[in-house]
Amino acid sequence: MTGSAAGARTQEQMRQRNLSEVLRRVHKDGAVSRAALSRRMGLNRSTIMDLTAELAAAGLVREGVPDGRGRAGRPSIVVMPERGTVYGLAFDVAVDRLLAARVGLGGRVLDRREAVRARAGVDLEDVVGVLAAFGRELVAGADPGALCVGVGASYCGLIRRADGTVRYGPHLGWVDQAFGAELGAGLGLGLPVEVGNEAHLGAIAEHVRGAGSDVDNLIYLHGDVGVGGGIIVGGKLLDGDAGYGCELGHMLVNPFDGRPCLCGSRGCLEAEVGEEALLGYAGRSDELIGRDGIRAVVALAGTGDARARDALDRVGDWLGVGVVNLINLFNPALVVFGGMLRDVYPGAAPRVHARIDAHVLPVSRERVRLAVTALGDDTTLAGAAELAFANLLDNPSARWPPYADGTGGCSEGSARSAYLPSAGTNVLQKHCDQCS
Repeated sequence: MTGSAAGARTQEQMRQRNLSEVLRRVHKDGAVSRAALSRRMGLNRSTIMDLTAELAAAGLVREGVPDGRGRAGRPSIVVMPERGTVYGLAFDVAVDRLLAARVGLGGRVLDRREAVRARAGVDLEDVVGVLAAFGRELVAGADPGALCVGVGASYCGLIRRADGTVRYGPHLGWVDQAFGAELGAGLGLGLPVEVGNEAHLGAIAEHVRGAGSDVDNLIYLHGDVGVGGGIIVGGKLLDGDAGYGCELGHMLVNPFDGRPCLCGSRGCLEAEVGEEALLGYAGRSDELIGRDGIRAVVALAGTGDARARDALDRVGDWLGVGVVNLINLFNPALVVFGGMLRDVYPGAAPRVHARIDAHVLPVSRERVRLAVTALGDDTTLAGAAELAFANLLDNPSARWPPYADGTGGCSEGSARSAYLPSAGTNVLQKHCDQCS
């Protein structure tokens, strides 16, 4: 390769990185001015203008004059995500519920569906049937010409990211279930389904648009029947060699007389602070289960019920042990509690903080904050949406949507279409075999 060719290639790679960074910032922040993009990215305004113009021509963003009045001088053009016409499908499979949503670029939920999931053992066929039907409804309800650029799904278990297989979902017995492939086939969109662990995706969601949007080092603890975790270090998910890392719920906290855990060990964090532990300590194992049961115990503790209060204190004490270990290991700026831990933490906070005060290194506890999720019960669904947009954000000028055969559904009625660069330009045009 000649020097000029190598230079051109390097310049093109830089342009692609800058396109990706601009789209990421617009996706995360919503409406953002060209001037702000210029400052944050360290690029001159003409370069930013070229980049945003290219993204606008591709149908990914739109530009306009800000609504504010009263400022002197010419206002900077504002860049906004095309929420209505560029979207991803997001699915969330929890132990006791199924969620599906059509999410616009920028993170706004445009439409959603929800169903109860019975705790009835291996139920791949039922789960895929419900979610695929929801997905088809969501696509049918999109605006004419709207483009689905990806599908992401969150599952409460260990996931092989390469093909979306659930390697191990302990609470309902899923082992090596081809969830991603089956859901993709049921949707019939030709799009691959990207599947991630619920707590990993929850951590990503809280970092991108939740309680941790202003920090690059955070820990997310998610409670369902069990407990999972996700760790963001330097703005990146820490997921281990094969993607099975950060199983924080199986951190040993009570090695001597710990409660039995489904993993076969005893004294794991999830065994000591999960649903079964809290309901058992409160004497309510035979009554409500799930989030309703958890919230009932928390409410009783708030009214002064002694047994419920003791249960919350015991769970809070073990939760504190786990948090102490995580803070000492990773020195996060923020620890976020989601899922059922979002309900448990406020009442358990005194015990958690007592453990931190007693056992965390002083330099690590100086700045660390503890908070509940800012995204409520949709944290893991929001993480699945980020998974759906990941490929687009990595390469905005690629062929979209990335269908398995390189094509997709055309808004003009043909079975084959794609967004491709026009000859001699970087503008993405929609075309198909019959209408191009």
